[in-house]
Amino acid sequence: MRRGRANPGGRSQPLNILFIGDIVGHPGRRIVKHFLPILRREYHLDLVIANGENAAHGRGITPKIAEELLDAGVDVLTSGNHVWDQKEILPHMDSSLPLLRPLNYPQGVPGRGSLIHSEVLVVNLMGRTFMADLDCPFRTMDKFLATLVDPPKVIFVDFHAEATSEKVAMGWYLDGRVSVVVGTHTHVPTADPRLLPKATAVVTDVGMAGPSRSVIGNEIEAVLARFLTQMPHALPVADGPTVLNSVLVEVDASTGRAKSIVRIDRQME
Repeated sequence: MRRGRANPGGRSQPLNILFIGDIVGHPGRRIVKHFLPILRREYHLDLVIANGENAAHGRGITPKIAEELLDAGVDVLTSGNHVWDQKEILPHMDSSLPLLRPLNYPQGVPGRGSLIHSEVLVVNLMGRTFMADLDCPFRTMDKFLATLVDPPKVIFVDFHAEATSEKVAMGWYLDGRVSVVVGTHTHVPTADPRLLPKATAVVTDVGMAGPSRSVIGNEIEAVLARFLTQMPHALPVADGPTVLNSVLVEVDASTGRAKSIVRIDRQME
């Protein structure tokens, strides 16, 4: 029996979904390629989603890097405000590449904000607090859900936002209407994975896959120079030990109700 499908007796096996936080440059890609095959076997994963908007040298993503991550075992790539930083990705945004940009960008922007993979509807949204002035993510999600005809039971949302308050609010706003809401963008993992009253799994920020001796993935000295001088400085991706932050969500495939959400973190030198 295929995992996640109801059996003739009316019972269903859980759908196991792993979400990997923002992948930062080569160190982030390296740790994903190292641990993802292990995690797939260990947790019997049905679907792997990762935010890839920082995968190319810390800013943006290229077609080659997207394929590299897909070959490593990622099924769907989400993004955020840096999705446009590598211009060579633009012609591929409307291709079959399973790469999302935030749904609440204005009409006419390349790409798509949702897709269905393995009977799961994956949606990418972006916040507005301390971010770009996009369409309202709350109302955009309302309109999107209202247009769905016979949608999949399981709906997974990556909310790429700066403010913790906005991300927590989105979780409560969508409680009972989607299965999962994970926050991305800050690269700092939060200790609040939980199930809300109507069975939506939430976490404010998943974290990152990237160098741990860094400032959110960038070289420490370069970031300090920017803070101390307020002058423009390049922010190279750091080197050294690497961390992988992710969450594992178990969802009832027959109802779309989340059953559990736990952090899965790994490190390598």
